[in-house]
Amino acid sequence: MSQSPAAIETLRRVPLFANLSPDELDFIAHRAVPRRCDAGEMIFSEGEPCKGLFVVQSGQVKIFKTSPDGREQVLLIAGPGSTMAELPVFDGGPYPASASAVTEAALLEVRKEDVRQLCLEHPKVALKLLRVVGARLRRLVAMIEELSFTTVRQRLAALLVREAEANGRPTPRGIEFDLPWTHQELAAQIGTVRELVSRNLSRLQSTGTIHIEGRKVLVTDKKSLEAESQP
Repeated sequence: MSQSPAAIETLRRVPLFANLSPDELDFIAHRAVPRRCDAGEMIFSEGEPCKGLFVVQSGQVKIFKTSPDGREQVLLIAGPGSTMAELPVFDGGPYPASASAVTEAALLEVRKEDVRQLCLEHPKVALKLLRVVGARLRRLVAMIEELSFTTVRQRLAALLVREAEANGRPTPRGIEFDLPWTHQELAAQIGTVRELVSRNLSRLQSTGTIHIEGRKVLVTDKKSLEAESQP
């Protein structure tokens, strides 16, 4: 199976496959199956047998858990260059969470047998995989700590601070960024319900810390917002 230059370039940007030799990269590239997803389309569901590892080529994908009553907890928003489903590729278990496309997305799927063979032949890839899984585990531990020991308002403020720092545009009035999620999607990321997100956004606006117009957020007082995020 031939691969486009874009697919090869995507694999080069993935930490797991960075610095592979041309032959090693070729091994993966010719076994990666392209897949396109519409916004909202399920990629895999929790409990399904793991078929392989996914690389996000473009778009955004969310990894999430669903409670028995249907409430979502988003574990990760994966963008271009991210990998998904590393753990079940090796532990033999099913997918431990579900994944769906947030936007239109292009993915590369690599069968678990091919990933395992690459690691057996190239141990450096296995070490990189351990680092990726370790970083993911640290992030989940931090998420558990945040959900256990902070309030909804603190978690919401922390998320807004991260967005301002990652995607903010300086303006004369403050830092502006586009909020890519609905209140329901925000709630799923910080472990709460839509009503509490709306209420706390209104409170932050009433104090003059932020201003929201449509999907645009203007952080007018970043220091106050950072203070709001502290336990």
